[in-house]
Amino acid sequence: MAEEHDPERRGRHNPMSNVPIIPVIMFLAPCAIFLFTSDVALPRIRIEYASRDAPAKKQPVPLRQLTDRPYTLGPAVPDYDAHRAAWLAAHPRFPASVALERPRVLVVTGSSPRRCSNPDGDQLLLRAFKNKADYCRVHGFDIFYSNAVLDAEMSGFWTKLPLLRALMVAHPETELLWWVDSDVIFTDMLFEPPWGKYARHNLVLPGWDDAVYDAKSWIGTNAGSFVIRNCQWSLDLLDAWAKMGPRGPVRDHYGKIFGEALSNRGAYEADDQSAIVYLLVTERERWGDKVFLESSYVLHGYWKGIVDRYEEIRSKWRPGLGDDRWPLVTHFVGCKPCGGQGASYDATECRRGMERALNFADDQILKLYGFQHESLNTTAVHRVRNDTGRPMDADDEEIGRLLHPTFRAARPS
Repeated sequence: MAEEHDPERRGRHNPMSNVPIIPVIMFLAPCAIFLFTSDVALPRIRIEYASRDAPAKKQPVPLRQLTDRPYTLGPAVPDYDAHRAAWLAAHPRFPASVALERPRVLVVTGSSPRRCSNPDGDQLLLRAFKNKADYCRVHGFDIFYSNAVLDAEMSGFWTKLPLLRALMVAHPETELLWWVDSDVIFTDMLFEPPWGKYARHNLVLPGWDDAVYDAKSWIGTNAGSFVIRNCQWSLDLLDAWAKMGPRGPVRDHYGKIFGEALSNRGAYEADDQSAIVYLLVTERERWGDKVFLESSYVLHGYWKGIVDRYEEIRSKWRPGLGDDRWPLVTHFVGCKPCGGQGASYDATECRRGMERALNFADDQILKLYGFQHESLNTTAVHRVRNDTGRPMDADDEEIGRLLHPTFRAARPS
């Protein structure tokens, strides 16, 4: 509105208003006559519009060679712990701990940026993400879902490492990052890991000491569900881990090394799970003291031994145990819900198992609102509780712990 009272601004609104029109026409007219009457060949100009469906052509990233500089996830961050501590002190509204022995946790997951080739795949991935969002809401965790490949060299299983590194440095308020694969289903919606148990550790992996350090088994742990602390040690570990992951000659080279160093593994290309086992076996003095191999509850539950037990589990136990009696997670290792090559199990069997796991977990949430699936083999639901005029007075300890934030950290007796 101030512009209307400023004569100088009003004068600048239309700079062409003072240009004489007739001289301009007299200047342009000879040019126009020349263009239409001259025999001079004019250059042809063709404008092409990119097709909406045609992807932009991109030069492939050259494969890293063994003679090249080793891969890193990014520039070094010296004194990261001190910088992070200073940031937290300057931003008390974003504490790294939300309560006593309750660190701020960020659950990280993701899937391919491409559409699933399996027509049911996108629906299964959507339900799997909904399952993780439910679990995070119940426990007050943050969640980050990625469907981007941040570094073309780190494709496949390895995409998680650049993502975790980026999230660490971007979120200093986060104390623990919990990576879960897209095919991991939370099946105990009440259980929460005992965070205080890991106060002296920076990496929590499912597994056993004897299977990793003694047997040197590449399946002595699983990289589909693990917890890592936001600290300098973890940044260093991620870099040491990632240098074995660039696709091409580097990945093939380390695959051969793993085939010789680890038990029951062939010489195929390097995967992230074999790489972390290799690091722990060969550099135990550097990393081992800060790594906790967890077996007291199911941080990684192999689906084949779980999915047909859900009815029995529900009849004998109650959620909140997290162990074999009521597994925290069911992991569909060897399944490819999105389709594609590399599946170890029949797609129909995997889909049936995933639907049962998702329904089993969903029932624990639906129960809060008085509903349940008619069976674990169908998405149809029915009412199982009549709501009263005072629904918050329901005398159900399990519902209380799931529904009310003050009970979220409670442990079952």
